[in-house]
Amino acid sequence: MSLMMSYCQTVTNLRNYISHNPPGATFVLCLLTLAISLIYLSSYSYPHNLPNPDIKDWNNLLSSLSEFDLCGTVNSSSPVQLSSTPVPLMDQENDKITSVNLTKSPPPVTVLHRRVPLTVSSEGGLLKNTGLLTSLTASQLRLGDKEIVNLTLHILSDTSNYSCLTISAPTDILPKSPLPPECPASEKTRSTISVEASNQPQMSSQTCYSLHFEKDPTFAVMLTLVGSATLEMQNFGKCAINTTASHFVQQLHQ
Repeated sequence: MSLMMSYCQTVTNLRNYISHNPPGATFVLCLLTLAISLIYLSSYSYPHNLPNPDIKDWNNLLSSLSEFDLCGTVNSSSPVQLSSTPVPLMDQENDKITSVNLTKSPPPVTVLHRRVPLTVSSEGGLLKNTGLLTSLTASQLRLGDKEIVNLTLHILSDTSNYSCLTISAPTDILPKSPLPPECPASEKTRSTISVEASNQPQMSSQTCYSLHFEKDPTFAVMLTLVGSATLEMQNFGKCAINTTASHFVQQLHQ
């Protein structure tokens, strides 16, 4: 009986506190919610690796590339031999040469030849040992602005889940995450077809290649939480809960 009376008195005091002090009750509730969230986050993050959403990794680049179809241009009905010197596939649009531009040195360019989880399919069949050449802007790949990114996707086999990708782009826009494994020099195609990247419906007469991407967790940059930081978060959460509980107890017994 006394326990029931004590419970009813506690509920009454709690109701009175909330009704007479809404800002304080709201603050305490927010503090309690924050404490529980911090404890849950630290408990989950300690045994798990969480990807860093602020860093664009190779999964982001390849996922953006796979959103496009690569369609043959009018002058690409037959493969052409690769030149020993790289030729830019696309010029900057509306590029105006001024005295200021003449004093600027071009940004450093990095060329990579990497094995990536991209596969190619086409309704018209694939041309074996052929490379698909195209160019996109960095903004299309969600890497930057108007910088040009030259790509060659080497079709070596229709049974593999991987392809070799040669990418040439300004060094500062390429992902800084762990690189995909390098492709052997022997896995480069000797002939290429110039294609245009498009995410719009194409004419039925065009030969188009669809790209399929499988996310690779080894490319991601993970958030790392050292033990001391995790312990500090847990201690903060426990401290906040204890403080909140003590505050409520004091108010209920007044």
